Parts: sequence; structure tokens; C-alpha cells
Amino acid sequence: MFRTHDCNSLRKGDIGKEVTLAGWINVTRDHGGVIFIDLRDREGLTQVVFRPEIFPATTHVATDEAKEVLQAGQFRLEVAKTPDSAGSAEKIESHMKEWLEVHSLRSEDVIQVSGKVGPRLPGTENPKLATGDIEVVAIELRILNRADVLPFPIDAEPQNEDLRMTHRYFDLRRPRLARNLRVLPQAPQQYKQLLMVAGVEKYFQIAKCFRDEDLRADRQPEFTQIDIEASFVTPEDIFAVTEGMLAAIFKAALNIDIKTPFDRLTYRDAVNRFGSDKPDRRFGIELVDLGEIFRESSFKVFRSALDAGGVVKAINAKGFAGITIGQADELTEIAKLHGAKGLAFIKIKNGEWKSPIVKFFSDAEKAALQSKLNTEESDCVFFGADKWEIACEVLGRIRLRVAEMQNLIANRPSGSDWDFLWVTDFPLFEWSPEENKWNAMHHPFTRPKAEDMPLFEAKKFPDVRAEAYDVVLNGVEIGGGSMRIYEPELQEKMFETLGISPEVRQSQFGHLLRALRLGAPPHGGIALGLDRLVMLVCGEGSIREVMAFPKNNRGMDLMSNSPAEVDPRQLRDLSLKLAKDKKS
Repeated sequence: MFRTHDCNSLRKGDIGKEVTLAGWINVTRDHGGVIFIDLRDREGLTQVVFRPEIFPATTHVATDEAKEVLQAGQFRLEVAKTPDSAGSAEKIESHMKEWLEVHSLRSEDVIQVSGKVGPRLPGTENPKLATGDIEVVAIELRILNRADVLPFPIDAEPQNEDLRMTHRYFDLRRPRLARNLRVLPQAPQQYKQLLMVAGVEKYFQIAKCFRDEDLRADRQPEFTQIDIEASFVTPEDIFAVTEGMLAAIFKAALNIDIKTPFDRLTYRDAVNRFGSDKPDRRFGIELVDLGEIFRESSFKVFRSALDAGGVVKAINAKGFAGITIGQADELTEIAKLHGAKGLAFIKIKNGEWKSPIVKFFSDAEKAALQSKLNTEESDCVFFGADKWEIACEVLGRIRLRVAEMQNLIANRPSGSDWDFLWVTDFPLFEWSPEENKWNAMHHPFTRPKAEDMPLFEAKKFPDVRAEAYDVVLNGVEIGGGSMRIYEPELQEKMFETLGISPEVRQSQFGHLLRALRLGAPPHGGIALGLDRLVMLVCGEGSIREVMAFPKNNRGMDLMSNSPAEVDPRQLRDLSLKLAKDKKS
């Protein structure tokens, strides 16, 4: 047995017990010859004290003298030199070696300690620790493994992420990450549906997924997913199951009672008001449509956008008139990155509207603008004039960055700051200019809304909505799903709309089409990103902080040096040859 207790279990009621603990040395302190260590394991910390008069009987020889004797190699001592004639040179030598081992202990050494639980001296209790009223007075020490020079201090946050990833096994010892991982306990879409055809009816799985992802902060190529699929259900059934599961998760993990049922917004409303299909509603900046104000405007930028069928929208960042040049430049770059030609804004300072575009506004337009946006001293108004999609996305991105600049949102929510939301009625299709074709916004097995079937039949694809839904938490999509197509004829029409030829349908989806022809029930489901959910529960800004061995933002595992160069023999076995570097 390596231990009788973990490092978070001993309390005042255990005083007097003989115990054995094992773990990592978190901190070691030398207080005038008395050595204190904080011993750490998965569960917590316990203070262990090594007293010279107890561990071991070092009263035979003073500590300093013992060091000198051992360092000089003079291990043979006469019994007559010790106050206790019952001792022996061998025993004294052993005691001295053990004491020097105590002095040599360093952070992250792995040890086993036996001793007796005692009270801490009055005034030295640590109320921040569950074990803060007691300490273990060591009698026996066993060093299980030494720690080499540490790659970085365990009690500091390394700034070099590559260094952390290279030594991920060490990085995970840090309390924050260890805590994050303790919260944790894809099936391909077609297989889930095939299980419904098979009559399984109810499917639930926590599965590993592998996907070619854009490696943003909340994405990884390998992740964990909660999959749910069910037959003979409606969206309301999926909503109820998901809300109940999330309520149970937050109650168990954070002891928080979240509000159910969740609010709902359609895709159109979410983008129109917040510039995003996963809106963060924890702060009040919303997009406001100004089309009616500038419909007949002499300001060509706004007028031309409206004449082309686009929109003019704005957000009012209250109290942000003190925006710096650097902040303005950053926001302008964000706007350009997402399709805008620039970023127009007005600062209201000392009762004046400060912007080059103000001179193009009529008094009536200015009055209407002030009324519509409720502008006042110290506000800053940002404009978007373009196609609806571009103007909304640009202002949505600006909205989020301004909120960060103004510290309007906290990374670690508490209490009622958890904002759950369903976003529904997504478009069924999205147009790809590069491919010059319609693509499925979600996947090609999502069914159109029943009331939009006439639009689907009439090929009015931009107006067709999907029976699809996302669940959003604090501006992060944590899950998404849909009702599925179960009629073979409708699935064939969907494939046709997406430009999938009959030959490709049979070669890639023939198994599904055949299954749908064998009595497929109505069915639907949802998949939630477990890692992303845990990231939010733990108050982290990156999914990498709640995964044991993640990839970095280049898709690499620096710890195991993966991916590695291909072995020539593997290329030979696959009859492949690498193209020569054009530069060589």
C-alpha cells in the first residue's frame, strides 16, 4: 500500500493517527533546520513536517556536524561520541543519511511519507486548505522518484505555449489544468441515422471525433462529442432532453441552477440584432437598422449600399468616445478582414459629433440618428453599410471586440451570468461563389421546415429554412442538431439541389438511400462539444486548457514531435513519390 489517505482527507478528527501519504512535493521550506513540505496529489495538499528530534533520532549528532561528516566521507563514528550509548555507528550513519535526503528534497520529487497526524501550532493554521488545521509529523521517508530540472515553475503560468505543449505531461500537474480535466468523464452522421433505421430509436454516446478543423481557440482536430439521436421525436423533444442534461451538468459541476426553458431566437433575428448566429447577450450593444433614415441620403456610401439592396446598420458603444488611435486601427482591420472596405464611426465629445462623415448628414438625419441610437455624451457609433450578411458580420465582430476593450464581459461567469439560448430556423442552403453552387449549411441530411416545402419545390433556395437548431452559451456554440430527412425521394431531391450526380449518390450515399427505403422512422438529434462545454464551465478561453494532450494552433503535438517526416519505406509501400521542391 502506497498510502492510507489522500492529501485532502485528513482533519482535526484524525489527530493522533499514524498515516502514510504519497504524492508530489509542491513546495519545500527550511525553517531553521525544521523542514516543511506541501505534499500534493490529485485530491489536494497536506503539510508534512520533518523535525530533527523526531525524524530520525538526529540528536545523536548536530545537523551541521552530520553534513560535514557525510560530505567528508567519514561515515564511521564511535558510539562514545553520541549521548545515547544504545546507538551504533551504523544507525547514526543511517539517520544522518536520511536527514540529508530530507534536505535534498525538491519540488516535484515523488515521495512516500509515514508519520503521525498532529495539530498545527496555534497561529500557523491555513484556512485556505481543507487540511489546514493539521500536519503530518514525518517518521519515515521513501523517495519514489526524483524530479529533474523542471522545464518551468509549476506555480507560474508559462507564457511560451510551445514550451507547455512540449512538456504537456508536466503542464497538466498545474492545479488549474488538473481541475479542468476532472470535469470530463463522433459517431459519423450517417451511422447515427442508420441506427434509427435499424430500430434502435434512442442513441446516446460520448465519442471521440476527428475532423479537419480550422484551429481556433475553441477547436481541435480531435475532440469529444456528446451524441444524441432519437426516433419519433420533434425539435421540442430534443430541446427538453438537452436542457435537462445541461441543467444536471451545471448543478453537478458548479452547483448552479440554470434557467429553463432556454430563450430562443431565430437565425435571422440573432444575426440582425447581434451580428452573429451565436450571440453573446451578456452586454447590451445591439445592431440598429438605419435604412429608413438614409434611404434618400446625399451621403453616397450609405445611399449606394441601400440602392444595391443592402443595409445601413450601426451600433452605439456607450462611453467609448475615448477610443484610441490604436484601437480604431485594430477595429478597422477587423472590419476589412470580414469584407468591409473600411470602418466609419462618430465620437460624441464635448457635445460635438466628431467624424469626417458628419458633414454629409442633414440636420434631420442627425436628429433621427440621435433618436434611433439614443446617443449621448461620450458615446461612439460604428456604422456598417453593405450587403446584409457583410454589414451584420462586420458589426458583430466589432461589437465583440469593443466589449472586450471596455471589459463588459467576464471570462469566469458566476450565478445568473450563464446565458443559454437556442438559435433556430437556420437557412437550409448557403451559396458558394467559388464553387458557383448551393451547399448545405449544416449537412445534406437536414430536412427543410414543413412550411417551407413549397419554396423548396419552387427552387427558391435562399428563402428555405432548415429544421435545424444550435444551443449557445455566452456567445459560444456548444451544440447543434437538426431533424433528418427520412424520405428517400426528398433525400434524392436534396442531393440533386446540391449538385451531386446520380453516380456519386450511389457510390457515396447508396447505403443510406437503400436504408431509407426500408421503413426509416422520423428522427433527429443533436451533438454537443464536450471539451468546449468544459472550457466554459472552467472559465477558460481556449479548449486546449481542458484537453490532456491537445495540438497547438498549427495542428502539431510538440510533446511527441508529431507529425513527423514520412519514412521512405512507407512511401515505397504506398507507391508514392514526393514532388521535388521547386526552389531546389
